[in-house]
Amino acid sequence: MTALAGRERGLIGARDVTAAVTGIGVVAPGGVGTEAWWASALRGRSAIGPVTRFDAAGSPARLAGEIAGFTDEDHVSGRLLPQTDRVTRLALAAAAEALGMAELDPEGLPDYAVGVVTANAAGGFEFGQRELQALWSRGSRHVGAYQSFAWFYAANSGQISIRHGLRGPSGVVVSEQAGGLDAVAQARRHLRRGVQAVVTGGADSTLCPWGWTAHLAAGGMSTAHDPDRAYLPFDADANGHVVGEGGALFVVEDGDAARARGARVLGLVAGCAATFDPAPGTGRPRLLAAAELALADAEITPADVDVVFADAAGDRAADRAEAEALTTLFGPFGVPVTAPKAMTGRLLSGGSAVDLAAALLALRDQVIPPTAGTTDVADDCPVDLVTGRARPARLRTALVLARGRGGFNAATVVRAAD
Repeated sequence: MTALAGRERGLIGARDVTAAVTGIGVVAPGGVGTEAWWASALRGRSAIGPVTRFDAAGSPARLAGEIAGFTDEDHVSGRLLPQTDRVTRLALAAAAEALGMAELDPEGLPDYAVGVVTANAAGGFEFGQRELQALWSRGSRHVGAYQSFAWFYAANSGQISIRHGLRGPSGVVVSEQAGGLDAVAQARRHLRRGVQAVVTGGADSTLCPWGWTAHLAAGGMSTAHDPDRAYLPFDADANGHVVGEGGALFVVEDGDAARARGARVLGLVAGCAATFDPAPGTGRPRLLAAAELALADAEITPADVDVVFADAAGDRAADRAEAEALTTLFGPFGVPVTAPKAMTGRLLSGGSAVDLAAALLALRDQVIPPTAGTTDVADDCPVDLVTGRARPARLRTALVLARGRGGFNAATVVRAAD
């Protein structure tokens, strides 16, 4: 097994800094904007429903987590609309909110002080589908020049950097559901090398026929027709997941620089880790090594963790494996566990980013959002799952977990600002 912990003490030129989150932007099922989405999450109101963005009537899976109330033209200029996929428009909206919340004006900083690192697992699927349809139905002359970049995974980072004049280190991480956490870990590494701030996080949108076909081929999707019983993490009746769209972006800054400019610090990224699946036959469940490494990176023990935001696959075997990892660390029912993604569906790279946003907001408001849908926690998943309604709690430290297809595992520890 190989692993990458977030402290990076051995990097040439690295320095020890506090990674402070000063801005959050959320565009996800349940709400456009951080506070709107958070209010919906605390109510435990599911945003899963029948697919409306295309005709899914002939598909075995017909439910999705769609973002209602997001009008692309309100967030992207008419000039930029034909150059971008929906996922890039979502990312631009989230980045603008995060920078606004942070009150960070890149124009007032040195040219290379602010970078961008985003995660994206699928690229611009809807844009690519339209161009392929034009190619095969009308010919190559009808394929636009923007196809050369609008479909690409890095388009979100590129368009955010152009809009806001961010000339610092930029990049993209592709590790499916783990991507949102992996991007934040990469952002923290940039801070350790001397960058002042990074816009980071993840977003995905694949709710189009081409994207849906890929999800069906990958397997694991719920075929239930009742939105309230389609995605049930850790439930005895779990039968797969629901796909959603959206994500969250953050402004992560050098803590000293953030405080020097009087910024409000929403929380601290205290520990990061990424691992691959353990070798078969080792008896080690997925996520355990990533969680252990993230706790070690944060220099804390399991007893210091107040809440876990679970990956919550909604698959019986995967849920059992995650529950085993949690009980190994914390003991049976040893720590409150929640999965707000049960109300949004799984958002690929955006999912773990939204979970990280939820963790920071939970620390801010001292409340744990519930897991929607799940009513009968399986006996072989002995976790203290928060269901039904939000749970007030004294919270200082949260652990966020994510698993991606292909063997990617990630864990992040966030701590309340001192």
